[in-house]
Amino acid sequence: MADAAATTKLAELILKRIRTRGDITFASFMESALYEPDLGYYTSPGRKVGAEGDFYTSMNVHSAFGRLIAREIGRFFELLGTPASFTVAEAGAGGGQLAQDILDAAAEENPALYAALTYRLIEKEPSLKEAQASRLERHAEHLAWSTPEELAKGELSFTGCIISNELFDAMPVHLVEMTESGLKEIFVSADGEGFREKLLAPSTAELENYLRRFEVRLMPGQRAEINLAAPAWIASAAKALERGFVLTVDYGYLAEELYTPQRRNGTLLCYYKHSTNEDPYRQVGEQDITTHINFSALIEAGNEAGLASAWYGEQYRFLLGVGLIEELMKLEAKAKDEQESLKHRLAIKKLMLPEGGMGDTFKVLIQAKGVEKPQLLCMRKWGMGL
Repeated sequence: MADAAATTKLAELILKRIRTRGDITFASFMESALYEPDLGYYTSPGRKVGAEGDFYTSMNVHSAFGRLIAREIGRFFELLGTPASFTVAEAGAGGGQLAQDILDAAAEENPALYAALTYRLIEKEPSLKEAQASRLERHAEHLAWSTPEELAKGELSFTGCIISNELFDAMPVHLVEMTESGLKEIFVSADGEGFREKLLAPSTAELENYLRRFEVRLMPGQRAEINLAAPAWIASAAKALERGFVLTVDYGYLAEELYTPQRRNGTLLCYYKHSTNEDPYRQVGEQDITTHINFSALIEAGNEAGLASAWYGEQYRFLLGVGLIEELMKLEAKAKDEQESLKHRLAIKKLMLPEGGMGDTFKVLIQAKGVEKPQLLCMRKWGMGL
């Protein structure tokens, strides 16, 4: 897995850093590979998502995804008493596609929400602001921007919701492996050929504490990823919300399913031009590195920070509950011909179908603060009113 020689400018930079300063945790390597200024996967120029990029997300498949999320946001707005000021903060807003679909839907279908709405884009990469502002120009009066650091430092405070789509799967993770002599952490070293992995004592006691907390028992030889950044992010989101909701869309499982012995090598996966591999040391800075997330950790961190878990389930259940069938019927009625109608049907099929589609790979978690037992749209029986 770690036999790749330096093939990119970033790989050479990280190798030089290791040779100068010493071995680093895999989490540090992943942080650099994805977020090194100007050279990391998410911080360098180029299109990452969609047909011209390396992977698809639900929002790239069809605008219905964002429009349906807008419906649930409309429900959040009602449950909070239709406040005069309502913020939707999107973390990891990327090129602004999801923001556009949500804002377009709010403007067309929910004038009261749109009038109260500030859409705050929270993005690590500063150069994206210009692209977002251009894409969202017609909604300019409703836009605001913040950095992840402002969220982390507790500098934001509002009523509304914080949403994310595939945010947590791109956070740096610690890699651990159970050995006959106990838990070890994967460190990244360097030799004349390139990157090498080493099994060393864990860099922090938090790793063993994490496994203990979620009652994870790894088998000898089994690897697992531990995302220590995700619970901290949830705590920051809870602090920013005076009242409101956190809506998370991502791929992952609850702890008991995520850390089963069948996942002997963990879930780490790399994406490059719509093909996948399991070697993070190839094309460093040019391929995405992702892992499935532990939703149990998000739920527990939320509970500790004052966020009650309101709903958790597969993406297809969420989409059907908030009105996917009605949305499809509306799209088909507007379609100019059978070809356009078929295009809508195939895209929506991809959003909701399990086994190869996105319907059960992706999960949705909704957490609430200051709202007792909220009755959400996604809780409806499919095709029925609340």
